[in-house]
Amino acid sequence: MRCPFCNQDDDKVIDSRATDDGTAIRRRRSCTPCGKRFTTYERVEGEETLRVVKKDGRSQSFDRRKVLHGMIVACEKRPVPSQELEAAANRIYHHLLSDGVREVTSIEIGRLVMEELHKLDQVAYVRFASVYRQFKDLDEFMVELRRVIAEGQQGP
Repeated sequence: MRCPFCNQDDDKVIDSRATDDGTAIRRRRSCTPCGKRFTTYERVEGEETLRVVKKDGRSQSFDRRKVLHGMIVACEKRPVPSQELEAAANRIYHHLLSDGVREVTSIEIGRLVMEELHKLDQVAYVRFASVYRQFKDLDEFMVELRRVIAEGQQGP
């Protein structure tokens, strides 16, 4: 594995363990030349078989990292642990695979991301929804915000 700091490929694995949800192996590594530590994740191949149909009709391979990145952006400066975001991205991916379909729309992926963010952080949910749903004006945004506030007051 190439070190992200010095670009050398001489490292040793310090620790290996399964992730909490069991979908990947987390390996803690130490670079022999520079001494820095980094983490890698090993996952089963399969994302290449899942295709995403975009709104304009184009199709591309599913990329779990894009899902995770969108969630990270929505949760920026929010108290959401990265492990929870990783687990949510894994749940989305496994949900899509368990459906048995090989093509999924970007709209369905966005809906699943919104469900996961709604459980994790209401502010992140509203942030993501504002981009995903492309609110046309402040009124549409306020309707969604009021709905989230009302749900929060009712409790789980």
